[in-house]
Amino acid sequence: MSRIQQTFNALGGNKALIPYITVGDPDTRTTLALMHSMAANGADLIELGVPFSDPMADGPTIQRAAERALAQGVSLKDVLAVVREFRQTDQTTPVVLMGYLNPVHKMGYAEFARAAAEAGVDGVLTVDSPVETIAPLHDALRQNGLDCIFLVAPTTGEARMAAIGKLASGFVYYVSLKGVTGSAQLDTEAVSRKIELLRKYTALPIGVGFGISNAESARKIAAVADAAIVGSRIVQEIENNAGREAEAVGALVKQLKDAVAQAV
Repeated sequence: MSRIQQTFNALGGNKALIPYITVGDPDTRTTLALMHSMAANGADLIELGVPFSDPMADGPTIQRAAERALAQGVSLKDVLAVVREFRQTDQTTPVVLMGYLNPVHKMGYAEFARAAAEAGVDGVLTVDSPVETIAPLHDALRQNGLDCIFLVAPTTGEARMAAIGKLASGFVYYVSLKGVTGSAQLDTEAVSRKIELLRKYTALPIGVGFGISNAESARKIAAVADAAIVGSRIVQEIENNAGREAEAVGALVKQLKDAVAQAV
């Protein structure tokens, strides 16, 4: 049983909080401190963004984070090194890598999956890998005990939901909005309807991200999903608190987790 599955099982029906940060923003040492701070303040899983030069699904806040990381030369191998160091003192908090296919393809699917598993990664989500062409990466991940996590969008049809349901493991990431990360106009009722439909095709936990900007929106999403995924708001806190990033993000994560815990 994967760490991700163990974590959701241990929640016993309570809802999870999954914060996102970009590795290397503002530097890898701070990323490590942020991971520990988030775990200590209630993060159930941690999602790590792999810096990429053309993050087409990300809004301006996360784009800036990727630019800051890339300016320091942070690579996929550096991301794995951060996870490896995190695992020296935290063997329980699941870590999911979220990024784009190019760096993984460049490393090689088999080599990446092996290295990620050895580092202590639990799941991988590649934003630009459609279910129709993901088989080589999916198979490499599964052969190394890693969960392959898929995005489902508001525009995803039922046939594709069914295909994703057959391949996905860990959890399914539902994108609550059309557009990029950090967008506004979160419609909880529309999200609830789509999740109800998605549950016809998967028994996995469903996490919802894009558009969760505060404790209240996190609570509302957690009431209809299994997890609230918060990215741009976390990254914004890092951007606004130079020199005290871990402290500021820890306080925000605690606030968000308290709100998620109230969801019914």
